Amino acid sequence: MGALLGLLLGLGLLLVLQARTAPAAIPSAPRRNGLRRRLDAAGLGDLSVARVLVTCTGSALAGAAVMLVVSGSPMVALAFGCLASWLPLGALGRRASRRRRALVACWPDAVDDLASAVRAGMSLPDAVAALAERAPEPLRPSFARFAADHRVTGSFGLCLDRLKADLSDPVGDRVVEALRLARDVGGTELGRLLRTLSAVLREDARTRSELEARQGWAVNAARLAVAAPWVTLAFLSLRPGALSAYDSAGGVVVLAVAAATSAAAYVVMRRIGRLPGDERVLS
Repeated sequence: MGALLGLLLGLGLLLVLQARTAPAAIPSAPRRNGLRRRLDAAGLGDLSVARVLVTCTGSALAGAAVMLVVSGSPMVALAFGCLASWLPLGALGRRASRRRRALVACWPDAVDDLASAVRAGMSLPDAVAALAERAPEPLRPSFARFAADHRVTGSFGLCLDRLKADLSDPVGDRVVEALRLARDVGGTELGRLLRTLSAVLREDARTRSELEARQGWAVNAARLAVAAPWVTLAFLSLRPGALSAYDSAGGVVVLAVAAATSAAAYVVMRRIGRLPGDERVLS
């Protein structure tokens, strides 16, 4: 009995010592910031955040220089430089929105092709790789890279992870995880699951298209209302000396208040007019 207690005591001390001296667990990868997620959503995963920031800085300097030459007012040039710095981010957001709409329209057909290939008896890797030629055009590059990766590595799970990161799309995440689950645990319901998912995606795309068409005029009118004061200020700068008042302390206050109001109104407009979208909960 004493030997057993001694053994248990020694084992407990060994576990405690091992727990205190074991290397710290590798921390999980940090969450990607908003700009990185926007680059991924726009299909520009190879573009670094630093290059985007440099582009924004260059756009701000160019806008400020042009307005300084045109208006001769340093404060007005500074205000338009701040506006110009947002232009690359706005273009990036529009590209991401266009890509998102294109993917939403393409996924039902791609899922139908995948379901047909599975029903025809093709293996999952071959069915997914075949989408490099059969999928709609916006999806083909991602599936072509999947096919190339699978030919090189032969690891279906690793290639699915790369495909999901390449697509950066909530629907793509669901399709990839359904394929992974079917590959790991097997089952005969994958074809039915894909056909149901295709029907749901097609109905969701139709509903979202109708909502976007109905609210488009309101969003465009709000954008015009935000841009109108600054367009007017730009036209006034064409008259020599018309903007000299903005170089005074009162003019600086007016510009600051106008910029803050425009930014707040634009943010509120975007939040009010934003449609709920799918989140990448499986990324």
